Order: sequence, then C-alpha cells, then structure tokens
Amino acid sequence: MAAATPARLTVLSGPSGVGKGTVVAEVRRRHPDVWVSVSATTRRPRPGEVDGVHYHFVDAAEFDRLIATDGLLEWAEYAGNRYGTPVAPVRARLATGRPALLEIELQGARQVRARAPEAQLVFLAPPSWAELKSRLAGRGSEPAAVQERRLAIAQAELDSSGEFDVVVVNDDVARAADELVGLLTAPSPGLVPGE
Repeated sequence: MAAATPARLTVLSGPSGVGKGTVVAEVRRRHPDVWVSVSATTRRPRPGEVDGVHYHFVDAAEFDRLIATDGLLEWAEYAGNRYGTPVAPVRARLATGRPALLEIELQGARQVRARAPEAQLVFLAPPSWAELKSRLAGRGSEPAAVQERRLAIAQAELDSSGEFDVVVVNDDVARAADELVGLLTAPSPGLVPGE
C-alpha cells in the first residue's frame, strides 16, 4: 500500500483577464472536495458577495493587524484596496494532510515563493495574446487609458511565466480545471512514493 502524498500548497496566478476565477469556480463545481483559500480584503463587498465565502471583508485597521502579527502568507494592494491570504486556515488545511489552493496575483505568488519555497506555483496562461487582449477589452467598463494600463501590466505578467513551476493554458475551462486538480494531487518532485 502506497503512503499518502504529502499535503501540497498550490498557487494559481496569471495575468488579469486570463480567467483565474472562472477556472477556480469550475474546479469547485467539478471537484467540490478541493479546498480553496478565502482571501481577506479591505474593499467593500459587492452585491451578492458573502463575508467568509467570497472574501473575508476587513477594515484597514484589521488588515494592518494581520500584517503586523504575520497573519498573512502574502498580501498586495490593487486598485486602492488590499488583498491577502490569511495564513492560519492554510496551515490548518495542510496539517490535515490535504492540499490547499490559492488563487492570487503575481505579486502574491512571488511572496509565497519566498516564504514557502516548497509551494507549487502554477501560471494560468491565455491561449494567445490576442485572446487576452480581447478578454480585457471586452470588459468595456473602463476608460481607454485604464485598459491600456491593464494591457501593459498583463504583458509584464505574461513575461513572468518562467518564474512558475508549471504553465496551464486556459484554452478550455473544464480541461484547465482538471489539469489544475491533477497538479494539486500529484507527488512533489523529488519525493519518492512510500518514503
């Protein structure tokens, strides 16, 4: 009988507009047993968002306290709000011997790499640059200058894919979700089954 695979922290990141949230929602739908970390944020809840389900909504003082007490695995500021991964639930999940998934931005993925070098970093890539441009422009709710800035950031984020352990192309959401779940449960490189 083979020994259980050690619990693995997997980080999903990629450029804005690549569909990280869509792929994670598909993972949850197809594989409800997969645990996905819930981020803390200082932004206000949007209609329909539930505290503790979509985000842990906190004020600036609470976010500052989490930073000061090393309560966040990673954090970043984006569009005037702060987002971060509370470390306690991640540690608790990994302590059960089961994998944990984080869906975070590139800056956060780099922080996780520095703090938890054993984590598996997965880069979600678009099928093409043209497809990503179309997705970002398709949002249509932003002024042209904001869209141009998003495209420049997305290009820089695409250029960072080499920092990741694995690249998953989001050309089919169901396939990308299944590939991600396979990575969550795969043995860590360098580990010999049964040790």
